[in-house]
Amino acid sequence: MQKQDPREYVLDEVNLLLSEKRTALSLLRTGIAIFSIPLSIGSVLIATSQWYKPGDILFLLVPVLGGCTLLVLISLWLLITAMVKLRRNDKRMEELIGKNQFLRKLVDP
Repeated sequence: MQKQDPREYVLDEVNLLLSEKRTALSLLRTGIAIFSIPLSIGSVLIATSQWYKPGDILFLLVPVLGGCTLLVLISLWLLITAMVKLRRNDKRMEELIGKNQFLRKLVDP
């Protein structure tokens, strides 16, 4: 099926941008979820700190804290990537709305 109306091309582009925005938002959600894991582990370590001496379990504490650091770095990377993608998609959407009268009528009736 051939598309004859140029508005259909614009609507397809808007649809693509919105799907990319949903993907970026799911990336943001994943980054936040991964960021909460080290916070939970840290809370447990602090809550149970009266039952152990850090010097005695240093061989366990170092890998756990290293893993938490790695998870924080991964989550920060995901969050920054998602925010960059969201900003880029929003700018592109604003450009499309600014250029196209049909979209302006849809967005601001």
